[in-house]
Parts: sequence; structure tokens; C-alpha cells
Amino acid sequence: MGHDSYTDDGSAGAGPEGLDARLKANAIGFLDALVIGLNSTSPAYSLAAVLGPIVALAGIYAPGVMLASFVPMLLIAAAFYYLNKVDQDCGTTFSWVTRAMGPWAGWLGGWAIAMTGVLVIGSLADAAVNFGLLAVGLDSWAANAWIRQGLTVAVILAMTLICVIGTELSAHLQDVLILAQVFFLLAFAVVAIYRVYADTSTLDSIEPSLSWLNPFGAGGAALTGGLLLGVFIYWGWESAVNLTEEVENSATAPGKAGIWSTVILLVTYLSVGFAVVAYAGTAYLAENAGEEEAIFAVLAHEVMGGWDWVVLLAVCTSALASTQTTIIPASRTALSMARRHALPHRLAHIHPRFRTPDVSTWWVAGIAIGWYLVVNQISENALLDSLTALSLLIAFYYALTGLACAIYYRRHLLENVHNFVLIGLGPVIGAGLLAWLLVESIGDMSDPENSAGGVSWFGLGPPLVIGIGIGIALVGVAVMCFWRVRDGRFWQERRGVVDPELVHAGKHQSS
Repeated sequence: MGHDSYTDDGSAGAGPEGLDARLKANAIGFLDALVIGLNSTSPAYSLAAVLGPIVALAGIYAPGVMLASFVPMLLIAAAFYYLNKVDQDCGTTFSWVTRAMGPWAGWLGGWAIAMTGVLVIGSLADAAVNFGLLAVGLDSWAANAWIRQGLTVAVILAMTLICVIGTELSAHLQDVLILAQVFFLLAFAVVAIYRVYADTSTLDSIEPSLSWLNPFGAGGAALTGGLLLGVFIYWGWESAVNLTEEVENSATAPGKAGIWSTVILLVTYLSVGFAVVAYAGTAYLAENAGEEEAIFAVLAHEVMGGWDWVVLLAVCTSALASTQTTIIPASRTALSMARRHALPHRLAHIHPRFRTPDVSTWWVAGIAIGWYLVVNQISENALLDSLTALSLLIAFYYALTGLACAIYYRRHLLENVHNFVLIGLGPVIGAGLLAWLLVESIGDMSDPENSAGGVSWFGLGPPLVIGIGIGIALVGVAVMCFWRVRDGRFWQERRGVVDPELVHAGKHQSS
């Protein structure tokens, strides 16, 4: 395992109170990891959240924009695959960037992963509750903020408990949720396409065309904005790699699960994207771009009639599954950072019975609940802006990972075409695309008019203040500097050097 070389801090040894115990090895297989990677992206919820805005930007070429968004994700997934082959550490980006680029960059990469969980877990659970209540006809409950928020907190606590009880239970629940979600989405897409060709659409339907796959059809500006949204809809597939220490064939299976997750997501998004655009037309989707319920709740009724609850349940199960799986990367990253003394060592505690990182898992859930409740008191727009800020954090740590891959293997990139293209050039291009998107995001979010409701915080858009001010630049750097002074052991580690012979053996060599 990747952390076996850290016996100097006791992470691979046995210790009291579960502080130095291992995670449960071989707890799940490749298919379970694949399902967790898929559910982490919350396909149905992601489509409900961003399909309207993408159509508003690109019109009928929305499927093409989603296709283009797939490219940097696949390139970064390759970086995750090759880095995981030589370092099976549940901290993923944190561990890899630390070894390739040093402790400061590694720490910030780990912090970004943890913060994405904090920002989004509450919103996912809220969506699960909202669409679940709508599916069973309890619209008045869904409209009551106190009921919805109370149920949201209960959902987060329940999903956290499942994560603590065991990875196997988490995986079994995910299997059920992904099957329900995929079935519901496919049923919706098939009926929508059938009604388009049968000319029974209740909206301004358009017959689908392969030309919709042209990402440049609506112009460069539309493509740029759409790619920013695409980062969000694909984000989360790497949760399978965060479970690397608990997956069978840990050197290769988690990385393969991540890559296959992005491919399956592409097929799902294109299928549903074609169906929705064809049935509803671009005008309806653009007019309701800011309303998640208008995309699937209202549209589901138009397409499915009395069976609209099928689509509502798809979004509900999607958000519910993602609530659970989003806890995984944040808690495993905190565990990895803690056992390397980059965070308080108490966060490295492993439950003696369930062999899961119980302390870090509950901490992630507790902070996420606090963030959700506080932001809701500010305004509903603030909650939407916190989701928008996710693109900054996601692009940041994905780009770091792509660069880390090329740097980690730098001595071997020119040995053959395979290494140069798949391990060096591809991840670097992916990192470059994401860095460009990061810069574009910062420029766009600096204008308050581009935020939800056009609100200004300190003369800037709230998403920029949340993503940079709260997420990384202030709190993150402050915590990092404080812990560097408090406990500097992490910053004194020697960096590892990769041996290409060990890549094929799936082992890790430290210097």
C-alpha cells in the first residue's frame, strides 16, 4: 500500500485507540468502485442543475459542449490512474502532489478536496430531500424551509453513519441507487425521444441531429462558459481512487474505475442531453436555466404525465447517493493528511470494528452541516453561489494532479511514445485546460452581476469570495501556516522518486 513507507509516523503500524490502524483492505471490488465513482458525480442532479444553463449558452449545441467538457476530465483521469499505480494512498492528490511538487502544494491540494465536500454535501442532501418530497406529492413540505432543512440534516447524518459503518455497506447501497437512477433516466430519455418522433411533444420540439455534437457551433464564448459548467457535471469520479486502500487490486482497479466512470458519464449525459433538448427545445430550457425543478420536475410531468415521479426519484436517488459518496474523498483525504502530520493526528483514527476513518468522517459531516445551515440563513442565492465556487476548487486540484503526474514521471517520459503521450502530454494538456478555465472563472466571478441574484460581496461576486477568500487563500493558507509552526514533521519528509519497473508491479518506492 502507498502509505506503508511512512512507518516513521506509524501510519502503517498498529497503535492504540485506532490511531495507527489500517483501513479495511479488499473491502470492495472494481464494480463497486466504479459505481461509487459514478454516483459521486450525481448524474441526474448534475443534469438538472446545469443542462438549462448550458443550453442558454450553447443552444442546440449543448451536447457538443458536454462532449468537449469530457476531454480534460479524461486526461486528468489518466493522471489519477498512473499516479495511483505507484502510490495507493487514499489522500490521492494530497499525497501525489506532495511527492511531486512538495508539501506546500500538496497540502493546498488536499485542502481543496476537503473544502469541495464541505461546500456541496448540504446542497446535495437538500436536493435529495426536495425532489423526494415532490416525488411523493408533499409539495408543501418541500416549500417549507424548516422542514426541508431539518430533513436535510437528518439525511447527512444518516449517510455519514453508513459511511462509518463500513465501505461494503456503502457500496451495496450505491449499487441499488445507481441502478434506480440509470433506469429512471433511460426511461425518461426513451419516452422523450419517442414523443419527439411521434410528434406528440407538448413543447417546441426539435428533431435531433448529429450536428449538435459540434462544440464550436455556438461560438467560442459559449464553449468557454459551457466548459466551466462541464467541470461540475463530471466532478466526483475520482472518489473510486480515494478508496484505493480498500479496493481489491488497488494498484490498477481504482484508476480504471475512474476512467470508466468518465466514459459512462459521457454516454449518459449525451443521451439525456439529446432527449431533453429535442423534446423541450432551446427556448424553454434557456428561459428556465436557473430553475432546477423546471428542467426535471416540470419537464418530467410534460414527458411522463402521471409517471413523472420516476424522474423525480431519479434526481432524488442521484443526490442521495452523491451525498454519501462526496463524504468519502473529503474524509479519506483528511485521514491521509492526519497520518502524515499535516493535520491533527486524531483525524487519522480508524474505527476498531468497522475499519473506516470515523473521526474524519464525522468532522467532515459536522462542518458541512454547519456550512449548509449558516449559508441558508444568509440567502438561497448564497447556497447557489457556494456551488458555483466549486469550479474554482475542482479546477485547482485537478490541474495540480495533472502537473504532478508529468513531474512524478519526468525522468521516463521520453522512453517511449506511450509514456510521453499518456503520462506526460495528456495530463499536462488537461491541467492547462483546467488552469485556463480557472482563470476564466475568476474573471467571470469577479463581476457581481454574474452571481446568483447579482449580489455583491466586498465589490466582488460571492462565488469568488467563497472560493478564494473562504476556501483557499485565507482559511486554507492560515491553517496551513499555523500547522507548519505547530507541527512541522510533514514539511520535513523526504520526497519519493518513482521507479518505472515498479509501475508494472503496482508498488510504491520511496527514496
